Amino acid sequence: MSQSNPQLSPDALASLPTHVAIIMDGNGRWARQRRLPRVEGHRRGVESVRAVVRAAGELGIKYLTLYAFSVENWNRPKDEVDTLMKYLARYLKNEIGELNRSNVQLEAIGQIYRLPEFVQDQLTKTQAALAKNNGLTLTLALSYGGRTEIVEAVRSIAQQVAAGKLEAAKITEHLFSQHLYTGNCPDPDLLIRTSGELRISNFLLWQCSYAEFVVTPTLWPDFRKAQFFEALEEYTRRHRRFGAV
Repeated sequence: MSQSNPQLSPDALASLPTHVAIIMDGNGRWARQRRLPRVEGHRRGVESVRAVVRAAGELGIKYLTLYAFSVENWNRPKDEVDTLMKYLARYLKNEIGELNRSNVQLEAIGQIYRLPEFVQDQLTKTQAALAKNNGLTLTLALSYGGRTEIVEAVRSIAQQVAAGKLEAAKITEHLFSQHLYTGNCPDPDLLIRTSGELRISNFLLWQCSYAEFVVTPTLWPDFRKAQFFEALEEYTRRHRRFGAV
């Protein structure tokens, strides 16, 4: 596949996933390999976000969810977290024009209230600026944790049962899914993880129960349209049985 002008095969174009989720891993290692500060890897990673969002939109993929910042990431050094938050706010502001041109609407999942106020403010402004778009739905997982999401869903359902608004016998998988952060979008068909690590890292634990996993050794700052297309081609070669024969 040409790196300069990658193309998808007809088979891949005919069976694109509706929802792609990506664990964007390897920013720190990318920087360390080049003897650069870790934050430089995060800065370079923004270029990969831009390339993948653009490619997904051009292909007509409906949903793209990016694991941008986990609840565990709050345990990183304060200077690194502060820089990440500044980069996030800058991305949300600077990409409005590009996202509008690509007809992208923006969602966010996670404990958004834990983000700095200036990030929350910019997130709200960016979502409002993109609200009329109806192409790709880009979801950023921010201060997100899969276990936390499940616990909050259980708590919400339990409160309804305790208040007499819901019978326990009527709790179904569908009802439970509606109480998750992602209640308004379908489960991922494809989960991509960069940097070669073989773990899900507390990301969309419920939603990825039948997602196809593609792991690439490419570090996130080097992940571009060509690598995205390679993952889509691999997805095309899978036979999804959902427990059947």
